[in-house]
Amino acid sequence: MAESVLSVVLPLLIEKLVSETSNSIARYKGIDAEIEKCHDSLKLIQRVLADASRKGITDDAVKGWLNDLQHLAYDIDDVLDGWATEAMHREFSHDSEGMTSKVRKLTPSCCTNFSPTIKMHDKLDRINAKLERLVKQRDDFGLTVGGETKPKNNNRRFQSSVVDPSSIVGRQAEKEALVQQLLLPAEEPCDRNYSIVPILGMGGVGKTTLARLLYNEEQVKDHFEVKAWVCVSDEFDSFRISKEIFQSMAKKEISDFNELQEALRDHLTGKRFLLVLDDVWSERREDWETLVRPFYTCAPGSKIIVTTRKDKLLKILGYNPLNKQLESLSYDDALSLFAVHALGVRNFDSHLSLKPHGEGIVKKCNGLPLALIALGTSLRTKEDEDSWKEVLESEIWKLPLKMNHPRPKTKLP
Repeated sequence: MAESVLSVVLPLLIEKLVSETSNSIARYKGIDAEIEKCHDSLKLIQRVLADASRKGITDDAVKGWLNDLQHLAYDIDDVLDGWATEAMHREFSHDSEGMTSKVRKLTPSCCTNFSPTIKMHDKLDRINAKLERLVKQRDDFGLTVGGETKPKNNNRRFQSSVVDPSSIVGRQAEKEALVQQLLLPAEEPCDRNYSIVPILGMGGVGKTTLARLLYNEEQVKDHFEVKAWVCVSDEFDSFRISKEIFQSMAKKEISDFNELQEALRDHLTGKRFLLVLDDVWSERREDWETLVRPFYTCAPGSKIIVTTRKDKLLKILGYNPLNKQLESLSYDDALSLFAVHALGVRNFDSHLSLKPHGEGIVKKCNGLPLALIALGTSLRTKEDEDSWKEVLESEIWKLPLKMNHPRPKTKLP
């Protein structure tokens, strides 16, 4: 697999590019800047290789990116080896000519042999152009370092509040606890009529899915007079978020921000509302205060569900969340969820030959719903043992899933 090759090749290339031999050649040929650019690009790419390897299992575009990177890595290695060979040949030739060659040593070989140097310059220019494109694609694919960098994924804007409850496995206890929080009356005393209900957890643990369950729960729908769902994602744009809230509630569009906030204030007056802000990354108090400015007119007991990986914004606002981070699924629920997406059923009773491979894959997913769903879906049309075994024994598992909270207490068998 490309990712396993790259995990070995990239560090070697980066080391070669800063070696004494490469530095000597770079100075000799006057290409220090080009070599440094190549080195920096490879370092940027190396930092996201683990994330690319994970996503490459189910994302063909990322898989193609890894293959392109592998071929380019070979090209870079060829260039470096060519330079090293040329340097060795030059030194050998000069040493073998004895004392009469001392004068010739003062004349750079670039002045006596134009063709190889020009070709190397051209090849390095092409390599850097390809690396620049790969670095840009790295950003386009939202590849991250350690899984904590804010994802750049415009498709998050189109997340929907709609959910099929039959496809959800587990989360019943978490759902019931959060429903009770949503139905609670306004806290007394309180300086505002709304309160925040956070859903905290690492990426891929199922925060959005749980928020959808709450949003579509019948008790919740009956309790609130107006509702709105907005995916915040890449940028906390108060104007865009306010606009989407108003459009969802009032079915009208207003382009002026001040007029929009006034209309939102008037529309919420005396009404108990539910707002879901999905995938919040902002840690700026100013962003939040601008957004909630019109909410003071709402009815007591209004709630704002915030799904996020970080609780820093909540702490800045002086809010100490009672909820713990959303944990990964128990082993039994994880196995059932994987079976639903891989086989269309909730267990392996009718696919016993695939069960050992499925159990192995589930254990390695650490109970993360996103990984379970992605891998299950990728195997949906493959009922041969070889395909399942290939996923189980993939080199990808040598790059462990990042966990930023303790694993669930349920032990894997």
